[in-house]
Amino acid sequence: MLTTFLDHQWKAFWRSKNKTGSIAAQIFMGIFILYFLAVAFFIGIGLEPLIGKFLPKKDVYEVFNGFILYYFALDFIMRMQLQELPTLSIVPYLHLNIKRRKLVNFLNIRSLFSAFNILPLFLFLPFCCTAIADVYGPFAALMYVVSILSLAIFNNYLALYLKRLSISNLKVIPILLALISLLGIMEYLQVFSIAAGSNVLFEHVAAQPLLALVFPLAAIAAYINNSRYLRQNLYTEELSKAEAKKTSTDYPFLDRFGEIGTLVALELKLILRHKRTRSSMMMGLIFVFYGFLFYKKPFLDQDNLGMMLFAAIFMTGSSISIYGQFMFGWQSAHFDGLLVNKVDFRKFIKAKFLLFTLLSTVVTVIVSLYGLISWKILVIQFAAYLYNLGLGTVIVLYFATRNARSIDLTKTATFNFQGVGASQWVLGLPYFLLPYLIFGPFAFLGHPYIGLIVLGALGIISLLMREFWISFLYKELNKRRYIIAEGFREKS
Repeated sequence: MLTTFLDHQWKAFWRSKNKTGSIAAQIFMGIFILYFLAVAFFIGIGLEPLIGKFLPKKDVYEVFNGFILYYFALDFIMRMQLQELPTLSIVPYLHLNIKRRKLVNFLNIRSLFSAFNILPLFLFLPFCCTAIADVYGPFAALMYVVSILSLAIFNNYLALYLKRLSISNLKVIPILLALISLLGIMEYLQVFSIAAGSNVLFEHVAAQPLLALVFPLAAIAAYINNSRYLRQNLYTEELSKAEAKKTSTDYPFLDRFGEIGTLVALELKLILRHKRTRSSMMMGLIFVFYGFLFYKKPFLDQDNLGMMLFAAIFMTGSSISIYGQFMFGWQSAHFDGLLVNKVDFRKFIKAKFLLFTLLSTVVTVIVSLYGLISWKILVIQFAAYLYNLGLGTVIVLYFATRNARSIDLTKTATFNFQGVGASQWVLGLPYFLLPYLIFGPFAFLGHPYIGLIVLGALGIISLLMREFWISFLYKELNKRRYIIAEGFREKS
């Protein structure tokens, strides 16, 4: 049966009229994955001298042991954002005499063929076969490999389970983000250390290799749990249940905005119902962790705010830049309907501004937790927030009027270049360069905080000019609406 499913998918691929583009994308992805596997392999071979060079005062095996769980914690976060759910048109098979167990097994086996599951072997296997085998013996090295492979499989099935669960229960996403944020903050504040726990755990594995069998058991448990969930939801009724629930979703707090609030509510429903829009918003939420990379003590002590300003703009405006760059492509499937119906495009644009304001405000409240590190971070983020609301939204929506590429909402955003055109590539230049053109001269003269005040003030001024910007964008959209509609009819 496994070969039958593979044969069906192979025929579907070659009979698709878009197979040329699919082949090109697969070749590109193959080269991309091979490059990273090669990099991981060479890092794995040179891991021992690299640790000795960059951490000369640390024990090599202590660093390696501490890195294992740390790697898989990051791997899990990346999987939640980047790993595709294994797709299979199961509806045509459900009425046939095929056991659900076989369908589930195919989905589970197919999910194992992922770069995420191969990468740790290239990264860790060389060190295990050389350094670990020499010091602790071949059996301990084997159990290290078993542990690493099991952790990869555990992450694979746990991520798939949580992603599927989040489709039918949206409460999973904020709970998961809250847990990840809490662990990240605890790690940053040195209240809890994943590396220290990993080191202790794998020291025991090195001393008693049979303890590593706990990892395959965890992987098997994740596999069984994922299989059970799939079997219970492998019905047409179950597949459509989540969508049926969402159709009655209401947002009473938007009622005060009248027709504009209704348009925002419809956009929020569009975001929650479709894979591509959900992926884009999830990607924006993942970037709230950028602060751990850019908000460094040396920068704060020296008032080197330029590097931190980039992170602040990106985080507070992640939903604006990532989701907003494809306006009005999200409505490409029904854009003709908007043209022939009595839709006031001024209110349509106002709804986009309101949506961006709500999303940016929510993200800014979340990243304000970085203020626990230093009050300076709050100043930078507030200036970036005002810039995004006042100027960033205008830039994004202006370039949106130059976007005439349709988008398939059923596909994920990860490595998906559908709908990407010249406007998306050009957008980043004014969006990220403008704040530096405002802030840069003041920072150069030794007055970075005045630069932030001016940046925030210009954002407020632009906010007060919002009616002017709405009229300007309305004229641009009205002038190009038929060009945009014609582009949306061409499915890429």
